[in-house]
Amino acid sequence: MAKTTKQPTFDEVLSTLGSEKFDVAPAAEGANRSAGARRVSKYGCAAEIAPASEKGAPVRLLHKGGWLLGGEIALITDRGYQKFLKTTRLEMPATADQLRAIHLFNEELKEAAGALVLYNEALGTTSDVYLYDRLRGREHV
Repeated sequence: MAKTTKQPTFDEVLSTLGSEKFDVAPAAEGANRSAGARRVSKYGCAAEIAPASEKGAPVRLLHKGGWLLGGEIALITDRGYQKFLKTTRLEMPATADQLRAIHLFNEELKEAAGALVLYNEALGTTSDVYLYDRLRGREHV
């Protein structure tokens, strides 16, 4: 017989994150923000979450976890030879310590939210964008 687990509510997830030393604050205002959105941060990383609208998961991820760079959550761009942290205004090479912090942050956030952990994400930090020089110009093929 399958074992069922109780899915935590959004408030319980926020309480768990607070007890795990995450900083929880209202999310920045923007076009795709929803009511009750929160920015959670720890280790120099942040993500934006909101209450889920459908049943099954208590949390909806508005912005994936990433390094805080100039007040924005940076995306990880893989250029084949190195990973970069990129926001709308800044771009810089990512260090191994930053990538480890992003990975640890995302693991702890998913555990507190009761989210599904995928095998490839559990192995290490995954990139948001892949831009390889040898593939330049062939994006739409």
